[in-house]
Amino acid sequence: MTGFGKAESTNDHRKIMIEIRTLNGKQADVIMKVPAVYKDKEPEIRNELINQLQRGKIELYITMDDESDKITSQFNEIAIKNYYRQLAVISERYHIPLPSDILNSIIRLPDALRLERQELSELEWQMQFEGIRQALQQVNDFRQQEGLALMEDISNRIRLIESYIEEVEKLESQRIDVIKNRLRQNMVEYIGVNIMDQNRFEQELIYYLEKLDINEEKVRLRNHCSYFVSTMHEGDGTGKKLVFIAQEMGREINTIGSKANHADMQQIVIQMKDELEKIKEQLLNVL
Repeated sequence: MTGFGKAESTNDHRKIMIEIRTLNGKQADVIMKVPAVYKDKEPEIRNELINQLQRGKIELYITMDDESDKITSQFNEIAIKNYYRQLAVISERYHIPLPSDILNSIIRLPDALRLERQELSELEWQMQFEGIRQALQQVNDFRQQEGLALMEDISNRIRLIESYIEEVEKLESQRIDVIKNRLRQNMVEYIGVNIMDQNRFEQELIYYLEKLDINEEKVRLRNHCSYFVSTMHEGDGTGKKLVFIAQEMGREINTIGSKANHADMQQIVIQMKDELEKIKEQLLNVL
C-alpha cells in the first residue's frame, strides 16, 4: 500500500530531513539514499524498514542542508616529500629543471591529499534513528487510513453482491415458469400436443429443472461474502486469503450465470461480476 512519512531534526546547526515513501508490492524492495556518514548504518536502517513495513517498494531519503563541513582535508606530508625527492632525482639525472610550480603538480598526485570524514557519534545516530521511526509511524498511519478506506469500499461492494442475490431470488419463480413454458412450447412444436406423453414430460421437466437449480450456489455465495467480511477484520497477512475467497465467489457467480437461462437474471449476474472485479482490483493494493 502507498504511504508517506517525513521527519526533520537539527544537529550542530545542521538540518537533517528524512523522507519515506512506499508503494504496494509482494516482496520487500528497499531503496536508500543516505549521506556517506550514514553508510555504516544502512543494514540497521534496512532491518528497521522491513520490520515496520514488511513488504512493498520502500524508498528512504536522508538529506542534509549542509554536509560539506563533515569532510575535512589534510595534506599528506610524507607522500608529498617522497614525490618531491623522486622528481628531484629524475631532474638531476636527466638534466630536466623542475618547474617553479612543482608543488601544485605534486598535490594533485594520488595520496597527496587525504580526505577525512568525521565519525557519526552515537548520540547523533540515536537522534536520527528516532527521526526514521517517526517517519515510519507517519507511513503506517497513512497506510492505515488508506486501508480503512479500502475496507469500506470493499464492504460496500460485498453488500451490493448480497443484495443482488436477493434480486436473483425474486426472479426464481418467474424463471421456472419461463423455462417450463419454453420447453412445453418446443415439445408441442416438434412432437405435437396429441403425441406428447404428459407424465413423461413432467418427469423430464423435473430432471431438467434440478440441473438448473441454483440454491446451493446462492448459499455458498452468501457464505463466501460473510467469510470475506470477517477475514478483512482479522488483521495483517490476509491479502492472499481474501484473493482466494474472491476466486471462490467468482466460481459461484459464474455457475449461477450459466444456469440462469433468464435474461433479467443474467443481467444481475453481470452486475455481480462487475462488483467482484472491482473488489479484485482493490485487493491488488493489499497483497
